[in-house]
Amino acid sequence: MEEKKRGMNMSLPRFSHVTYEQYLIMRQHSDERLEYIDGVVYMTPSPSIQHQLVSSNLHTIFGSYLKGKTCKVFAAPTDIELVSETCSERKLVIPDLSIICDQTGFTDTKYVGVPTLIVEILSPSNQAYDLVTKFNLYMEYGVKEYWIVNPMKQAVTVYVLNEERLYEQADIKVSVGTVQSVCFPGLFVHLEEIFH
Repeated sequence: MEEKKRGMNMSLPRFSHVTYEQYLIMRQHSDERLEYIDGVVYMTPSPSIQHQLVSSNLHTIFGSYLKGKTCKVFAAPTDIELVSETCSERKLVIPDLSIICDQTGFTDTKYVGVPTLIVEILSPSNQAYDLVTKFNLYMEYGVKEYWIVNPMKQAVTVYVLNEERLYEQADIKVSVGTVQSVCFPGLFVHLEEIFH
């Protein structure tokens, strides 16, 4: 395992050429949030107060909408091992928020499968990671809906898988307006409720 010197940008790889078994051992000996994608271990930065506020607001809105429904919302740190019939490699991510409808994938410590909807909240240090690495990963594994929330710009972008299993932008709002989920038609989120 080769440590990469990347300064304080903690969303970039810390270790590469790591097997999944080595990653699990690293997790046991670390208090940090570590994600595993394509043999690379990523350290997720400690969230800012603004990040936590946005996450809490969205968690409350999603939870209220899902009350009494089969699907449930989970906030970080919830381990999600992505599994797909078309992808053989194991990946483990810790999304900021995820809505999971298939309850059969839960173990005592993680969810094994693919959430229906994932939300990632951008931080100054992790934008490329969420906008490129995770965007492509979630698309590859068939996450039906992916929200990217940018607290710096007070913007929300919603992507949805099309028939070719590629993400297309379904909605974008900046500062004001209402974002609507595609997979959950009754789920509306007013930007003022997210960022204030």
